[in-house]
Amino acid sequence: MNKTETDCQVQSGGTSTFLKGALIGGLLGAAAALLFAPKSGRELRGDLSGTISSMTDKSKELASAWGEKASDVAKTVSSKATDLAKTVNEGKNSIMESVKQASADLADDAKSASDKVKSASEDASKQLRESME
Repeated sequence: MNKTETDCQVQSGGTSTFLKGALIGGLLGAAAALLFAPKSGRELRGDLSGTISSMTDKSKELASAWGEKASDVAKTVSSKATDLAKTVNEGKNSIMESVKQASADLADDAKSASDKVKSASEDASKQLRESME
């Protein structure tokens, strides 16, 4: 690619963008066909009314379907978020238990070392007293 092609890349919107464009194009084409057709005003108004009614019904159906999908997605997201929160909480509890156990082990080791130092100090003190006597 040259510099211009690299700087001005076309963003691909995928299938949904194509379908939106096809739907809008179809609506505009239908409207243009109705407006330019050689019909009387009464027939044209009747056709427009029927088309608008049909499009309104289809829009309601699509909105209902999208609403159901959005509701399903919301439920799935809520479920996944709950599961994730539970997993995080379990991990936190596990880490806290590990830290408590390590802290208790460290305290035991420190007490043991302190007792050994105290004993060694007492022995050294006793030996020092004995050697001075």
